[in-house]
Amino acid sequence: MSSSELQSLYQQVILDHSKHPHGKGALSGDTAASSCQINPTCGDEITLELHPGADGTFDRVSWDGSGCAISQASASLLAGLAEDWTPAVLRERIGQFREALRSRGAIEIDEELFEDAAALGGVSRYTARVKCAMLAWVAAEDALTRLDA
Repeated sequence: MSSSELQSLYQQVILDHSKHPHGKGALSGDTAASSCQINPTCGDEITLELHPGADGTFDRVSWDGSGCAISQASASLLAGLAEDWTPAVLRERIGQFREALRSRGAIEIDEELFEDAAALGGVSRYTARVKCAMLAWVAAEDALTRLDA
């Protein structure tokens, strides 16, 4: 697959998730961990809830918010991925995702670990867009901190 074909595929993944988001909807408010994050630069906003299950994994990750296609797609992709992850795995993945996005393209997002969220790797070349892609992940990180408290 050529570079332009791959970029087109990734753009389609982002557009699909922003138009048909996973996990977006009414927040329960009864979750053990939630966080609201705002990107003051562009106005993106994400409120994310982690719903821990009895087995130590997350039964559900739900969110609501508004903003650009990148922030909305990133929240959708995270919500789909983090279901069935443990808090430790989620923390590790947040760190890996952050490192790749801050690398300015030097580190690729591992498709085996991040599945379709690897489509967000191209954002790393655009510093102003990294905050958009990271917003839901920062909300998840903050929610994890609250879960530990």
